[in-house]
Amino acid sequence: MRLTALVCAHNQEAQLSQCLRSLSFCDQIVVVADRCTDRSAEIARRHGAVVVSGIFPLESQRRAAGLEAASGDWIFEVAPDEQVSSALAWEIRATLKMKPVGDWFEAPIHNYVGEDLVRCGWTGGLSAVKSPRLYRPWAKAWADRRVAQATMSGAPAGALKGALRRNLADNSAELVQRLNALAALAAEDLADARRPGALPGALFRGLRAFAAAYLRAQAWREGRLGFLAALCGALYPVLAHLRACEVIEARARAAAVPVEHPEVVGLGAR
Repeated sequence: MRLTALVCAHNQEAQLSQCLRSLSFCDQIVVVADRCTDRSAEIARRHGAVVVSGIFPLESQRRAAGLEAASGDWIFEVAPDEQVSSALAWEIRATLKMKPVGDWFEAPIHNYVGEDLVRCGWTGGLSAVKSPRLYRPWAKAWADRRVAQATMSGAPAGALKGALRRNLADNSAELVQRLNALAALAAEDLADARRPGALPGALFRGLRAFAAAYLRAQAWREGRLGFLAALCGALYPVLAHLRACEVIEARARAAAVPVEHPEVVGLGAR
């Protein structure tokens, strides 16, 4: 069973090298360098990866470009801010050697803020505590959106025991920056669909997300970082809504501006 690691990066040279180093157990590494202006592509080539460079605004375009370059019987999807432990690497190779019957595995995700592991409270777009990451090439499909949204086909094969280590941010300020970046992408998706909704609805979704994170997902167990994770989950739909309204208004103003043509002066004019 050939295994291809798929990594999609956008100007993440600071994290990419450590991520790729942990993927040396894979038969092939494919890195999609999406609009990279830093050294991400160079770093990927240095680690022996197949590099696909281009402009891929939508998640479906990005993943399709990576899968086209992949030659593995199985795909292992990893983000640039994630690392694979030696124990998880061994588990994956051993699992594939047994020729699993199903078509995809879920992998646990351990989310770190700095050196603190925050196990509880992750909801919405910031991160997840588990995700289908090991799958056959045809088993995962992404929606035509900027924010990743995938559906799985085939039969689930179970869950891996080892967890991916995800370095979400070095501190609280960076976590808020991550929230702003994700909300901006979600706003573009809402603006494309011209469905930003109403502010009361966004506020209700935010309150529901906070309750789901802080109470049901037990973010309260994590202290201040758990509260921050729940708060970010609550702000996400509100920020996305407000930014989507701004994007729609900006696009309308741009479309309403008449195109100015220079005055044409006849050849006989004096």
